[in-house]
Amino acid sequence: MTTIDEQGRPEPPVAAGEAATLLGFLDYQRATLEWKCAGLDAAALGAKAAASTLTLGGLLKHMAYVEDSWFSYTLHGQDRQPPWNAVDWKAEPDWEFHSAAGDSAGDLRARWQDAVVRSRSLVAVSLADGGMDSVATRAWPDGGAPSLRWIVCHMIEEYARHNGHADFLRESVDGSTGE
Repeated sequence: MTTIDEQGRPEPPVAAGEAATLLGFLDYQRATLEWKCAGLDAAALGAKAAASTLTLGGLLKHMAYVEDSWFSYTLHGQDRQPPWNAVDWKAEPDWEFHSAAGDSAGDLRARWQDAVVRSRSLVAVSLADGGMDSVATRAWPDGGAPSLRWIVCHMIEEYARHNGHADFLRESVDGSTGE
């Protein structure tokens, strides 16, 4: 049975196998970003703090891209889908952060939620095929390819880092605080 905390986040299991524990922490981090962005309109999702250009909307779009990049593109070797396939990443490596300003709050949330649903489905396929030892279809330029275990750990780290940004940004928008 999954325990849900006061912010609606699923608590990671305290005594489970490797996959359930790692995926539990990833889902907790995903739910933290969702909580930090909940109830905000496009203006609030586009608000900046201090000298930074980072926004909550930019974080949502970035994490949608990161989900698709690691699970769809790298792990399963799928072609990039819109909007990611139309971006000149060399010319504009932070496109997802900056372009979010032109997206509605609903579109940003939906794009991220859809990416998470795809990722969960693709992780389930990899777990059934080879477990956490499954190796990504696309290799890195040096020929190495990360395991599903590495990708999930990296995603936990990615969310944790950006959730720290989200804490700061949300507080600057409306004073909401919390871990």
